[in-house]
Amino acid sequence: MNAGTGIAGQPSSGMLPFYRAVRAHTEALAHPLSAEDCAIQSMPDASPVKWHLAHTSWFFETLILGEDPNYAPFDSRFGYLFNSYYEALGPRHPRSKRGLITRPTLDEVMAYRRHVDAAMESLLLRRDDLNAQIQLGLHHEQQHQELILTDVQHALFSNPLLPAYRKDDCASAPTKLRTWLDHPGGLAENGHHGDGFAFDNERPRHKRWLEPFRIASTPISNGEYLAFIEDGGYRRPEFWLSDGWALIQSEGWQAPLYWMCDDDGSRSAFTLSGAKPLDPHAPVEHVSFFEAAAFADWAGKRLPTEFEWEAMAGSFPHGQVWEWTRSSYDPYPGFKPFGGAAAEYNGKFMVGQLVLRGGSSATPPGHMRDTYRNFFPPSARWQFSGIRLAEDI
Repeated sequence: MNAGTGIAGQPSSGMLPFYRAVRAHTEALAHPLSAEDCAIQSMPDASPVKWHLAHTSWFFETLILGEDPNYAPFDSRFGYLFNSYYEALGPRHPRSKRGLITRPTLDEVMAYRRHVDAAMESLLLRRDDLNAQIQLGLHHEQQHQELILTDVQHALFSNPLLPAYRKDDCASAPTKLRTWLDHPGGLAENGHHGDGFAFDNERPRHKRWLEPFRIASTPISNGEYLAFIEDGGYRRPEFWLSDGWALIQSEGWQAPLYWMCDDDGSRSAFTLSGAKPLDPHAPVEHVSFFEAAAFADWAGKRLPTEFEWEAMAGSFPHGQVWEWTRSSYDPYPGFKPFGGAAAEYNGKFMVGQLVLRGGSSATPPGHMRDTYRNFFPPSARWQFSGIRLAEDI
């Protein structure tokens, strides 16, 4: 299987520290949770933490260990339970019913992880040709680390007690003065280059023509978004795309997900640290593409394309929130999917989705790249998604 780019010449045993660190971090994210917390599925788009713990092990077991004739699966039934969307690998349990998998227990899932880890470490010491597959598996697990946090936040918000996942986060930094960064336009290169890891949807590097534009140096804050709300933003159809207006009417949206209005009229937001007074200086997060586009129209600006964003990414700090772009999630010219079963990893989702760039507070260390293309449908807002504005010159 030709799955991604490896580190040329590095023996697979050299991947052991990375492998162990990523696997340990996943379990550390689950550590504050009870077995009951790990079993809950609060909506069809989210998955139980127990499923994430098992699926990331299934990925290594199926796509790597399954190639070893000496490997004995932990439980042959797990292939059906923990396959996510790989049609080539057989039938699977419906995504919307993952919360019904009360068995295996959390303890059994953790034993499954130990079984897979022992086999993987043995394989790493015996083989020197697995860098590409292992890197893909580890970056895949890092994606699920972020999903663990987003899914846990939604599950705990669905609990009337509004329990906190962790203790207080550090206070947000003071708001930086926003400047507008000009780009003269012209032919720009986009896409991953170099020897480091990249997903197949980040390649190949190619050229795009950009018209002159400017982009904001900071994302939109809670305080700025609150001004949009107080100006009737959710009641004024002139700012909304048609599908977005229909959605906010049918769902009754009046603010970003997790915002709450307290009895005294003040605003608070549910975070991984529980309900907190709304910080006007923090970047607004948990907004859909529709909300981001409506805010941009209200502000007299627009969202950047992903190609504009990437062209200027070295000029502004990012990584606090994923930032919606105005680009459809499409293949780059000359796109080639991963080989083997991993061919289904990204390409089959290249329709009906919008690209987000930058990373967020939930993105694990070392997992951000300026060329990273996150993608979600325009209605999604349980992710740590925010807004950066652009305009034409």
